[in-house]
Amino acid sequence: MGRRVAALLFALGASVGLVACGTPRAPVNGRVPDPPGTAPTLTRVAAQVDVVGPRGPMNQASREQAVQAAAAQGKADLLKRQIAAMSAFGDVDLYAGNDAQLLVDGPATFAAMFAAIDKARRQIVLESYIIEDADVSRQLADLLLKRRADGLEVAVLYDGVGSMGTDETYFDRLRQGGVAVCAFNPVNPLKQRTKYHKITQRDHRKMLVVDGETGFTGGINISAVYSSGSGGFGSRGPSKPPRPKAVASESADGKARSDGKSGDKADENGWRDTMIQVRGPATQKLHTLFREVWAQQHCEGAVAEIAPPPGPPAGQQLMRVIPSTPQDTENRIYTLLLGSIRASQRSVYLTMAYFAPGQDMVDALSEAAQRGVDVQLILPSRSDFGPVMQAGRSHYERMLKAGVHIHELQDAVLHAKTAVIDGVVSTIGSSNMDWRSFVHNNEVNAVVLGEDFGGAMTRMFERDRTASKTIELQRWQDRGLWQRGKEYFSRMFEQWW
Repeated sequence: MGRRVAALLFALGASVGLVACGTPRAPVNGRVPDPPGTAPTLTRVAAQVDVVGPRGPMNQASREQAVQAAAAQGKADLLKRQIAAMSAFGDVDLYAGNDAQLLVDGPATFAAMFAAIDKARRQIVLESYIIEDADVSRQLADLLLKRRADGLEVAVLYDGVGSMGTDETYFDRLRQGGVAVCAFNPVNPLKQRTKYHKITQRDHRKMLVVDGETGFTGGINISAVYSSGSGGFGSRGPSKPPRPKAVASESADGKARSDGKSGDKADENGWRDTMIQVRGPATQKLHTLFREVWAQQHCEGAVAEIAPPPGPPAGQQLMRVIPSTPQDTENRIYTLLLGSIRASQRSVYLTMAYFAPGQDMVDALSEAAQRGVDVQLILPSRSDFGPVMQAGRSHYERMLKAGVHIHELQDAVLHAKTAVIDGVVSTIGSSNMDWRSFVHNNEVNAVVLGEDFGGAMTRMFERDRTASKTIELQRWQDRGLWQRGKEYFSRMFEQWW
């Protein structure tokens, strides 16, 4: 009964929010800057960005060295052009001297996260849209409690809606063990610490930072749906992952299932998702973001700031960490993707769980394909929230006619949010390509610049493509009236899904 009341309160709050807000604001203001005509010089690129290294902010000469190191991996002109496109939208903060590793699916991600927690010496902070009361989260709780008993500072921030299906006893156990626990925008008005009209604003980020040295971010929640890999990716075999007890009718992004079914082949093969593990200065940005939200939510207690560790650079990768919040006047994740696509010269490879991008993004993808860029999308063949998928499909015909290649992942639920553009701009994060992510949520994306990481991203995309079905224009045009009707209705409300 408590969950039903909470759900009703959230629905009422969401309805009030929609009425009050009217049409959501656009994620980009004013005219979109034109992409650079040619690749700028190294000196000019370095002058347009701010770079922080292991020893702090860099001067012009050091910035040139950092950009040159990324350019030396290959496709230097493409990289410089892409950085110039980013700077056209405003300040660009880069971090040099990082080590970044791809983590594909739940088993690899949880193994890496648990290993980092086990080796922690001072502090562990975790932020997740969903923390579900399942086997994996109970293992996590046991480990966090153990490390807190060892004397480490441990703080956990979860979203009040995303984790609504989790019994409060789960979080009470953590609190009783000394872990600082806080809910972002609790659904219960009596527990709200901020203005209740902001109830539609959610914290969709997924982050773990250990000792201010090792960070994780991406799309993976603390949920049972990630207990097995997706098909050949990180799989522990064909065994079915444990089903969530409390949220069996809810998606991993808090949206109601469109068909009410469970236990199908896609669920049995696990959920396809991606995270990134980072060591180096970029981790400090993740840590700062956690502390900011903790303070903004008036969570009990303070999370200590941790100075960057001394020593040589963790790696050679140049990175950005791009946050977004509903309070931003312009969504920087959106402008990154839009600007990079408009500046693309060779390839745009997107893997997106929820794709309802709006006309500007569809135009950018279509125009890139028309000028000869290899534009390919991997999108879901099924979704835990049908209206977003149908809204995205309403754009298929336009993009297919323009030469965009569209593939739908089979036999696994797609939840990844990744892109690799021109092989030199790679992004992994929590932000979907839909209006909820761009306008209503706290999100964060990690961006790695350079061909080395871009090559790993491209190979991951190609493996996903082999597990997908390609959508052909002629067959798509022959789809029935029922399918067209679902697309039309969903497109009408694209900005509210």
